Amino acid sequence: MTSSSQLGSEDLVRRAVAAFNSGDHAQAMDLCELGLKRHPGDSALCHLLAAVLFAKADLPAARERIEASLAARPDNVPALILAGRIARAEGRLEAALQFLDHAATQSSRVEILLERARIFDQSDDAAAAGAVWTQVLQSDPKSVEAMARLGRLAWERGAPAEAEGFLDRAVAGAGHPAQWFDLGLVRQDMRKFEAAAEAYRHVLEMSPDAAEAAVNLGVVLQETGNLDGAMAAYSQAYRLDPSTFGVIAMALTSAPSGRLWLDEEALRRILASGAPAPGAEPLAVDARR
Repeated sequence: MTSSSQLGSEDLVRRAVAAFNSGDHAQAMDLCELGLKRHPGDSALCHLLAAVLFAKADLPAARERIEASLAARPDNVPALILAGRIARAEGRLEAALQFLDHAATQSSRVEILLERARIFDQSDDAAAAGAVWTQVLQSDPKSVEAMARLGRLAWERGAPAEAEGFLDRAVAGAGHPAQWFDLGLVRQDMRKFEAAAEAYRHVLEMSPDAAEAAVNLGVVLQETGNLDGAMAAYSQAYRLDPSTFGVIAMALTSAPSGRLWLDEEALRRILASGAPAPGAEPLAVDARR
């Protein structure tokens, strides 16, 4: 068996990559550091060590290593993309864009567009983010992240039908709880209350501690006149996060139909217990007023 002391730089890189990909970051780091003792400044080893340090959230050390890698190979596209990611994580957004702009002169990889879009998201530049996410989706029509972000951006600019189209596509392959939640918000705004309830239920199936989704589920069920279902959802939300009480109490008296509790503590007890609401006074609210 070949010992570590007999391995050359390329062999160490291969072993370190295998360790990193298997989730053994400690072994990957040890192999990179061993290689750099023998081959100081080796661009591949510096790059890989930067990736390990980035995965461990040691951003200053990751930046130092990726800069060393780029000093040896300034046009290396994967290293430039990683440098952009590290800079974005540090909040150095202009520097991140510069790395990616340099990478774009060498390659048309979709990862470059992805990182640019994420940077514009982080800088709250909705127009620029939307333009680049559109480019991402044109380059990769199956990009769920692009569909989800374009849906969210469309909703934020007041285009719910467009938003629903993107988000429907994003969740088609099961979806992430955040994507289902955004779809619920869009459908709720469109007064598609039953469809919104379905979306919020998906959130709670995947993320049972999502108190905000439980509150919103209660709201849309209440809008459909399903008060028992709404109370069950509100109870779930309150047990997950008691700070939701104010929103729940307001929702109970602001929908077209609701219930009124004159005793706040009684309502808290009902929500905490998850039991039906005996003795609650039905309250009819005319939503047209």
